[in-house]
Amino acid sequence: MTTRTPRIDRRRHLLVGGVLSAALVLAGCSGAADAGLGSSDDPETSPTPTSAPDVVLSSNVDDGARDVAVDTEVSLAAENGTITAVTAHFGKKAKPKRTVQGEISSDGASWTADGTLEPGKKYRLEVTTRDEDGATETVQRTFRTTDLRLDQQAYASISPLDGQTVGVAMPIIVRFDIPVTRRAEVERHLEVSSKPQVNGTWSWVSDSEVHFRPRKYWPAGTDVDVNVNINSLKTAKGIYGQMDRSTSFQITDQAVTSVVDVANHTLTVKVDGKVARTIPATTGKAGFETRNGTKVIMEKHLEKRMDAATTGISEDDPEYYNISDVKYAMRVTNSGEFVHAAPWSVGSQGSANVSHGCTGLSVENAQWYYGISTIGDPVKFVNSSRTVLEPQNGWTDWNISYKEFKKGSALS
Repeated sequence: MTTRTPRIDRRRHLLVGGVLSAALVLAGCSGAADAGLGSSDDPETSPTPTSAPDVVLSSNVDDGARDVAVDTEVSLAAENGTITAVTAHFGKKAKPKRTVQGEISSDGASWTADGTLEPGKKYRLEVTTRDEDGATETVQRTFRTTDLRLDQQAYASISPLDGQTVGVAMPIIVRFDIPVTRRAEVERHLEVSSKPQVNGTWSWVSDSEVHFRPRKYWPAGTDVDVNVNINSLKTAKGIYGQMDRSTSFQITDQAVTSVVDVANHTLTVKVDGKVARTIPATTGKAGFETRNGTKVIMEKHLEKRMDAATTGISEDDPEYYNISDVKYAMRVTNSGEFVHAAPWSVGSQGSANVSHGCTGLSVENAQWYYGISTIGDPVKFVNSSRTVLEPQNGWTDWNISYKEFKKGSALS
């Protein structure tokens, strides 16, 4: 490689719209007449000095541009030469600069940034090119991105939390604080990987929430990684993702699955497919029947206050209750169904349904069940006269077939 020494009259890289022109020197020299080679006055015999054509560098962002959209992926292209190096960064000089990663194509004809841009930042690029003679040239360019208010940036939260261990029926839940209208584009930027690998799909339950579940329950011991790559991605009109998010979690080493038989007043617990214990239980009485369907444990509380007012029962109603210290309570619906210790109904457990919709166990059995259970474990309720479990009354992803669940994908 040679680096060309510029002459006084050499032209520098020029910006014309989005195109940088690397004008390289033409070697202009006249040779003295040598014996047998002709004279300099003879156009038929004089050699014509030549040099490589100028490298023309084009970009999708103009030098000095302002209000560049944050969902722009900066790209460069070179003609009559190659791109050999690109350094891109943003940030004030007084603060540490943040580098923008990118990749030069295998033939050196282009460079593309790995991602989108941050709002309200000044970017600086240094681009080195090489012409066909091997001479190099470095040019600089700057631009500034548009400013965004917080209400123009959608923030995503993910469940499960990073490092959490959950049950085999746990859905991955991504919630947005600003509704998403470009569902397909956002869904393309949601990644799930696992060991062992599973087949699964995303399904939108609302404009602000999307769930992922495998075709079947997660295998016990699975490691799962989730990436929500929405930084500066346009999620709705005038709205862009605020930042990328990620989480890694693990499925419990033992698969705990349960079935509550409402008509026969039992809770049967299986560990890795084998019955571990069948427990006497009571569920909802007439007028407060427990719903059929596959539910998922959403919360666990060693002790929880249960106030009937939260379910719409007024304090002057004979059915009103307010118990401050219900032990070993595990929520399975948003509407207020729990599995918990109910020492006041031990006489009915295994023989009658006397609750307001919860599944009541003895303190001893509830303590055992609480200890073996995890958020994300499935609890299937069968043989109830109340056959409808409302969509999204809890994590109801397993209450429908995989085919039906997949219909909620914006990419299906």
